[in-house]
Amino acid sequence: MNPRFILDRRAALALCAVTAFTFTAPCALAQTPYPDKGVRIVVPYPPGGAVDQVTRRIAQKLTEQTGHSFFVDNKAGATGTIGAQQVVRAAPDGYTLLANDTTYSILPYVFSKLPWDHEKDLVPVAAFNFAPVALVVAADSKFKTFGELVAYSKANPGKLNYGTGGAGTMPHFATEALKSATRLDATHVPFKGAGEATLALLGGSIDFQIASTPGVMGQVRGGKVRLLAISGSKRLKAVPDTPTFAEAGVKDYSVINFTGLWAPRGTPAPVVARLEKEIAIAMASPDIQAFADDLGCVPTVVSGAAFANLLRENARLWGKVAATAQVDKQ
Repeated sequence: MNPRFILDRRAALALCAVTAFTFTAPCALAQTPYPDKGVRIVVPYPPGGAVDQVTRRIAQKLTEQTGHSFFVDNKAGATGTIGAQQVVRAAPDGYTLLANDTTYSILPYVFSKLPWDHEKDLVPVAAFNFAPVALVVAADSKFKTFGELVAYSKANPGKLNYGTGGAGTMPHFATEALKSATRLDATHVPFKGAGEATLALLGGSIDFQIASTPGVMGQVRGGKVRLLAISGSKRLKAVPDTPTFAEAGVKDYSVINFTGLWAPRGTPAPVVARLEKEIAIAMASPDIQAFADDLGCVPTVVSGAAFANLLRENARLWGKVAATAQVDKQ
């Protein structure tokens, strides 16, 4: 063995012994389990939307599992970029994370230039909740079926409008994809958040809304809104009377939303691995399975390289939508 290596190794061990009781010692820090304090999850949208609801529930479960607080911090604005930028700038130690949905894959088609490297500055940890999107009208709407809505829009061009939580969000692009697939004619009305768009729907200032099922199931059960169609290959157990878009005559519409977590670039691999493990445990638990069923979701976990591939596939899909809909970049 190289004598220099032996001396260097002995010197390193001696340094660890000397600094073992110093809080700033590298050797002591290396042995610190994760997490050993609260973890902030930035949700880049206002409270009440699908991402917020799902993230709060998974944060509660992670808190129970680890014994340390995982808490949501809403930092809304600019289609989620304000919150994302805060996470990009945070220390890469696993104590500041980003929660988002498939909107994250849309951002390059909304902004001419993002204030971070979209492909490198955030590490995909895991997608953990997959949900269909639903077309929703108010309970007192004259439209009883999706076919009636489409027929009306063709007979009355320019008369319908739809609301979303903002330009460039998943519901915006999902609605534009539906318009392309059906020739549905409707004008986009952006709001500051998905919850605000739903309030506008209930108030009658917009005609319909496409939203991820977690964001509207509460209003459905409360009798305030009616689902006309959902995406996905089969009907949901939670709303078995609602047809799929395919059953309603739209064969090429398969938008599925997901919620996921990202960490700042440079976050240690063991920390990312611990997060992946805890998320998988959480999503397999009976109470989270029941929570997902109640919201019309599939509690599947996609992590690591598979999550990165999912994001790339989503980016290709939304790129086509942006080109077809001629979405102007900000």
